[in-house]
Amino acid sequence: MKTMIGVIGGSGVYEIDGLEDAVWTKVETPWGDPSDEILTGRLEGVPMAFLPRHGRGHVHSPTTVPYRANIDALKRLGVTDLVSVSACGSFREEMAPGDFVIVDQFIDRSFARAKSFFGSGCVAHVSLAHPTCGRLSALCAEAARATGVTVHEGGTYLCMEGPQFSTLAESLLYKSWGCHVIGMTNMPEAKLAREAEICYASVAMVTDYDSWHPHHGEVDITAIIATLGANADHARGLVAGLPARLGAERDLCPHGCDRALDHALMTAPAKRDPELLAKLDAVAGRVLKG
Repeated sequence: MKTMIGVIGGSGVYEIDGLEDAVWTKVETPWGDPSDEILTGRLEGVPMAFLPRHGRGHVHSPTTVPYRANIDALKRLGVTDLVSVSACGSFREEMAPGDFVIVDQFIDRSFARAKSFFGSGCVAHVSLAHPTCGRLSALCAEAARATGVTVHEGGTYLCMEGPQFSTLAESLLYKSWGCHVIGMTNMPEAKLAREAEICYASVAMVTDYDSWHPHHGEVDITAIIATLGANADHARGLVAGLPARLGAERDLCPHGCDRALDHALMTAPAKRDPELLAKLDAVAGRVLKG
């Protein structure tokens, strides 16, 4: 199998440096338009696809990001390993603004988003106990450290709906739950990547301490934007270090991310909705054809 690296860039990360034969490509999906065209090319000989999560110019709010179309489009292009880069707040003193957290767990508190490719007419349940790919996450941590940024491996990401930041009471509640960082975009993105059998890693770039910290006060968007600039430089360095670590050739995922649908489909073949099956051609084509 050939490796194709996908990168979804969050706030502050709107491009990838050094892509050869780079071209913005419009990808049509049965789930609507993705956030933007997708920048495709090669980095050190490895195919890569970059999608700005909020669109160029930051036109989508966390709620209106077309998550299903984004993941479907990347799957159609052949992405095997997907790295999500996003800004976040921190609930831990030691996870300071400017640090990177390699997320390995999520608590999903979003409520206004479509969260699955499947539904009535083709029901499927994928395992999400370990929602990120351990292999890809470890390589992201290694590539991030090589840029000089402080990296924390492992952490729980609380996904809120937004677009407003947390109240103080909410921030203290989420901190009491044992969460490490808070953001607005990694869910349902991680769930959909698992349904699409794509290895997924989440790199959370800390910009602030949310509103719980007694010495930092409420979230200040001006301070966040200042931190985003430095974080973006490290994020681009991380991405630049991935091709050499992943390689052009790829074995099956040792964690089974690329086989997540093997036992997930519940609806009997004779009862499946042809219209929904047609929309699942990219996401679930491997198992549906089998």
